[in-house]
Amino acid sequence: MASAETKRGSQVMTGADILVKSLVDHGVEVIFAYPGGCSMPLHQSLIKYGKHLRTILPRHEQGGAFAAQGYARSTGRPGVAMATSGPGATNLVTAIADAKLDSIPLIAITGQVPTPVIGTDAFQETPIVEVCRGITKHHYLVTQVDDLARVMKEAFHIATTGRQGPVLIDMPKNVQLDSCLVEENVAMQLPGYTGKKPSAKPEQIRQIAAAIKHSRRPMLYAGGGVVSAEASAALRLLVKKTGIPITMTVMGLGIYPADGELSMDMLGMHGSAYANFAVRDCDLLIALGVRFDDRVTGAVKEFAKNAKIIHVDIDASELNKNKVAHIPVCSDVGFALDELNKIVEAPEDISEWVKNCRQLKQKHPFHYEESFDGILQQHAIRELSKMTAQRDTYITVGVGQHQMWAAQFYQFRQPRHWLSSSGLGTMGFGLPAAMGVQAAHPDALVIDIDGDGSFQMNIQELATLFCEKLPVKVLLLNNQHLGMVVQWEDRFMGSNRAHTYLGPIDHCEARGIGVTDPHAYVRERYPDFVSIAKGYGCGAATISRKSELRDALQEMIDYPGPYVLDVAVPYQEHVLPMIPSGKTVNDMILE
Repeated sequence: MASAETKRGSQVMTGADILVKSLVDHGVEVIFAYPGGCSMPLHQSLIKYGKHLRTILPRHEQGGAFAAQGYARSTGRPGVAMATSGPGATNLVTAIADAKLDSIPLIAITGQVPTPVIGTDAFQETPIVEVCRGITKHHYLVTQVDDLARVMKEAFHIATTGRQGPVLIDMPKNVQLDSCLVEENVAMQLPGYTGKKPSAKPEQIRQIAAAIKHSRRPMLYAGGGVVSAEASAALRLLVKKTGIPITMTVMGLGIYPADGELSMDMLGMHGSAYANFAVRDCDLLIALGVRFDDRVTGAVKEFAKNAKIIHVDIDASELNKNKVAHIPVCSDVGFALDELNKIVEAPEDISEWVKNCRQLKQKHPFHYEESFDGILQQHAIRELSKMTAQRDTYITVGVGQHQMWAAQFYQFRQPRHWLSSSGLGTMGFGLPAAMGVQAAHPDALVIDIDGDGSFQMNIQELATLFCEKLPVKVLLLNNQHLGMVVQWEDRFMGSNRAHTYLGPIDHCEARGIGVTDPHAYVRERYPDFVSIAKGYGCGAATISRKSELRDALQEMIDYPGPYVLDVAVPYQEHVLPMIPSGKTVNDMILE
């Protein structure tokens, strides 16, 4: 009987081969995988399918999972990471949670102890499905090899449909070694889940069009859902047809060009003052693929309190969750925009409103002290933006002040070219995410703009970059402090330093150095990132003077391999504007 089935297209395969072949069949080109005792059979199969699937060995499982995110965020295709059981699996947890909050399609595969010893506290056993239950879109513990082909098909379907997200597949070692007859077109078993994109009803589209037509002070507020829906072109067409100014969340940067005439840039806690003022004063707020996050709204009751709110999102649970909408629409954002563009008419007269928005932008631009003799973080990023404007450039960031300055001063013109851990705010994201981007786009310029705190959390991936020939560049804005926490200490804790200085303890008294001489503290910097980078096989240099910046950036860009440019910057600089947590636009700190 088995022979007859095999002749009709089925074949006997081990669990490990079923899983790896499924990756290939689903179009996976790169997997980031770190081996261990309970995942060894999977790695043997990865060798077998090596002609079709590149395996990149990260130096830490978290680095591998963030690299998979970098691949996913920059391509729109699911990223895949693999680890062994126990500590290998738990090292994936932060990246899985990060993918869940930012709606990133991620397939996380973990080895597990053999099924007979599950629950006995066997060596390197953790109940990873239970650990991750609240931070995955779905999860599987595969106990029968016969289920595996179906599970793989379902995992990719779930991760990439609807509101995208991470799926965990936990694979006991004996299931990897077991064999079964595999059918090519196995049926999925997902009662209650189709993955079909919800579509706005015609009457909802007409309501939105009517609201736009009769508005006098409309604003578009767009986020990561537009990126996920591949709806940037449709959004730009809507802006062109209506003439409505647009502001973006940190997840949405690039969906409308930063230098576009109607761009109001980013809104929120560290967004532009002009975007925040415009949202405060608008009479219609069209929210597309956003979730009214607290970092955007501040005091939610006061956010756009005089505006009629339209909220379009693929996830029904987001509608009316944080902010009640007058017109809530559960729909794929791309579909809604396409339908809206067919009938929408420009508002009758918003010329005064647009003029007001432009005046706000002129009055409250992002700015910094340009006469400063040293290198300010904002200046370094602005210069990098100018120098790479004509190149296919992807920017990743860690989390902290440098992240917000990159969002403010780098001019993004295309979606998926800006990668930021936004919802979870995970330090250590930038370097491994850049690794994944470079693997996906080998001919592109990939730059991690990082801070010294974030950089050190996954610094070991410099080894991966060198060994895998991934020429990622790191613009390291080194202020020797946990800058964003320092800023909050300055603003709300009387500048009392509580474990935010990253240098040697015996240098603590020198923390004030640099106030009068921006170069003095450079001699005290720790660690020596240039030596570390070179020890990993990367190019590296350090600078502290503004006159050195452009040449150093060009050297970094032109270097044929991975490169770290360590830039000495002051720790006293603050990210402004700033709306204090839980406050309103009227409480915004501008200076």
